[in-house]
Amino acid sequence: MLKKTLVLCLAVLAASLSYAQPAAPDGAQAKPEAAPAAAGATMTPVQRADSAAKGSLKNPYKDDDAAAVAAGSKLYLNYGCNGCHGGTGGGGMCPPLTNDTWIYGGDDDTLFRLVAYGTDTLQGKGYSRKAQENVVGPMPQMGQVVKTDDDLWRILVFVRANYHGAPECKFGCPPNS
Repeated sequence: MLKKTLVLCLAVLAASLSYAQPAAPDGAQAKPEAAPAAAGATMTPVQRADSAAKGSLKNPYKDDDAAAVAAGSKLYLNYGCNGCHGGTGGGGMCPPLTNDTWIYGGDDDTLFRLVAYGTDTLQGKGYSRKAQENVVGPMPQMGQVVKTDDDLWRILVFVRANYHGAPECKFGCPPNS
């Protein structure tokens, strides 16, 4: 267990450090290619989640928007999501993001809050597991690592664009009747 915890801690540290961008030629810090969805409306993911009613968060991007998906791919790598979930979201030491197993639900609101808060805080806010997947450790809080809510929406649209599960489960599987 100690080895798994150490690996998870190192992965989170790597994710935090991997955001550092190489200096631009003029010495200015390079930034990921992402613009706010609405001018002046950018918040951190945690601020956005804290300010929105449960169930009200909707991704402003669609997974057929090639520019948003490409930006999301770069952000996914820059923020180190690939360190745990694999380069294209197919899984690693943590669950794949491309199949139809959504552990807490597949709707935009739940996914946004899961990444922003991490599993422990999400559970503390009343969310519970709906499915099981091979998970080495809890999802860490990435809402202070991912700089803006817009960056997180672009990452999530990249995840949606790489979904390979059952079509009816793309936004969460319907409840069993």
